[in-house]
Amino acid sequence: MKEILKTERLILREMKQSDFADICEILQDRKTMYAYEHEFSDEEAQDWLNKQLDRYKNDGFGLWAVILKSSGEFVGQCGITWQDIGGENVPEIGYLFKRKHWHNGYAAEAAIGCKNYAFNSLGLDKMYSIIRDNNYASQRVAGRNGMTVVKTFVKHYYGIDMPHLVYCVEK
Repeated sequence: MKEILKTERLILREMKQSDFADICEILQDRKTMYAYEHEFSDEEAQDWLNKQLDRYKNDGFGLWAVILKSSGEFVGQCGITWQDIGGENVPEIGYLFKRKHWHNGYAAEAAIGCKNYAFNSLGLDKMYSIIRDNNYASQRVAGRNGMTVVKTFVKHYYGIDMPHLVYCVEK
């Protein structure tokens, strides 16, 4: 699979079908998915993976597998996707990690790597992270990535109004 970037402790590479069980460990964990208000079914997890594979082909990027250099273990996903914020299509750095790997700094390290990749390899000028208002851990990651809140909006997902903060950092 195509390796995208390396950080001090991590390798980010394109996901593949054989990563499905690792993806499910994230997407099907109720506590990990609290900001989404539900855990995913097998079908939804497969759709998620298929969407990333399509993004690699169509956009040249997407969410990537985050692998520990030291062990080769799949610990999460982080990458760049196009997201709609009130009719504006913006590049977002997103991340989701296995709960057992929280509080190790992997999300911030991977997100900073993605920001640098976006600025230096993709030639983008601004990067965003769209974060639910109750997701304080992700808000801290965005702060460590040099991002600040530039707006708020409400996303309607699964019949629920979910306030979100839009973080941004410029090159």
